[in-house]
Amino acid sequence: MDHNKISRRSLVGMGGAGVLSAVALGVIGDVPALARARGKKAGVAAHQGDIDILNVALGLEHEAIEAYQIGAESGLLERPVLELALVFQGQHKGHRDALAATIRQLGGAPVDQKSRADYMVSLNIAAIRNQTDILRLAEAHERGAANAYIGVMPSLDNKDLVQVAAKIAADEAAHWSLLTAALGDKLPASAFMFG
Repeated sequence: MDHNKISRRSLVGMGGAGVLSAVALGVIGDVPALARARGKKAGVAAHQGDIDILNVALGLEHEAIEAYQIGAESGLLERPVLELALVFQGQHKGHRDALAATIRQLGGAPVDQKSRADYMVSLNIAAIRNQTDILRLAEAHERGAANAYIGVMPSLDNKDLVQVAAKIAADEAAHWSLLTAALGDKLPASAFMFG
């Protein structure tokens, strides 16, 4: 599976509920709870497909962390925006750590972070000229993440996982809202901005 060619949006098509369940697992740190939510006996080995999906999510977290690092090192971000970017990066590091731990608990091997050069290409960093370009890139990624979590909620049977999905979607929506404000853009006037 080529992790370079998979976006957050495509996670829904690949079985986003599995990713969401795994993220919830990483947040709550409870392998037996995930097994019960899927109707499996605790201790049964995870399917390789679940580990693959988790690794895609982990790859995306690696990419987000590096994107915020590249932005931070660029010298293009004003101090308040830089501070916000570093807060978001810290939250992505928390997700990364939780996903990697979950993959290991399920018997898999976490995907490695790629090289800086790989991220420079996949994020099209050569096109970035100013703070606005960096913020637009981050804004698009955060909105996509919020929509992905919202998109998988109806497929979850376990109320606890739906609640975790809602919390994560709310975090991503908050990121998007703060980035939108930093760009000086108005929020959409219509209802249902996500989903």
